[in-house]
Amino acid sequence: MAHSFAHGNHSHSRRQAGDRGGRSGRSDRDRGDHDRGGRSARDRIRRTLSQNFLVDPYAVRRVAGAAGAHELVLEPGAGEGVLTRALAESCARVVAYEIDPLYAGRLAASTRGDDRIEVVRGDFLTTPVPREPFAVAGNIPYSITSGIVRWCLRARALTSATLVTQLEYARKRSGGFGRWSRLTVLTWPGHSWELAGRIGRESFRPVPSVDSAILRIVSRPVPLLTGGRLAAWHEFVEYGFTGLGGSLHASLRRRYPAHRVDAAFAEAGLDRGTVVAFVHPDRWLTLFERLR
Repeated sequence: MAHSFAHGNHSHSRRQAGDRGGRSGRSDRDRGDHDRGGRSARDRIRRTLSQNFLVDPYAVRRVAGAAGAHELVLEPGAGEGVLTRALAESCARVVAYEIDPLYAGRLAASTRGDDRIEVVRGDFLTTPVPREPFAVAGNIPYSITSGIVRWCLRARALTSATLVTQLEYARKRSGGFGRWSRLTVLTWPGHSWELAGRIGRESFRPVPSVDSAILRIVSRPVPLLTGGRLAAWHEFVEYGFTGLGGSLHASLRRRYPAHRVDAAFAEAGLDRGTVVAFVHPDRWLTLFERLR
């Protein structure tokens, strides 16, 4: 049976809404209390919570399909529950988080009696991490994308995260520009990053100013590095991204003998002038193993 939990420390306020929220929308009956610019209280909440409904049924099916089947999936920013219901078709249990009490209440009421769905009115970023294997999937607010990604990366039992984000963010993290971000490289031993599809802005209501994408972060069943080697990897990557010398090759030659750096670059198939952001994470691993 679907439930709605209103925790005392998650009670909604406009100030809290400016920090974290759920992706939702607006209905005609929410209008009223307009400001000087003609915006209603519901409009103002929508803007601060980055609330945009994913309304295209095809796009909803694509996101749910990319997420796959799971015993447990957590959904940040459930809104009115379009994606919630699609996830429940293939997942045994969906816990839908929505900070906006209006939409949390509506979703709880509309899913009452569905044992697959549990609705939690609260801040996803403060929820305890499950100890059992679980996935995350959601049309998340742009304003807290980084916070949700960090939450997922810290969760040891996470199997995958399927997130609708700004297209630019997804491309940046997944190498879509031919460039690889520091965060992607740092987390590569434990997680792979993939851009699993593009979603046009017309698939949302209200229509946002930019296109979106489906970003997949998948935890590796067996991490490529662990323990002391993982700590050494973090230090190695952090140093490589300092930009000393103007290229990764020049930076590493400040720390390691030139002949070893040259040999490592040759083994990785990298030109010596390659800018750090254009080095694929797998080639970083080759450099690390050759130089550590």
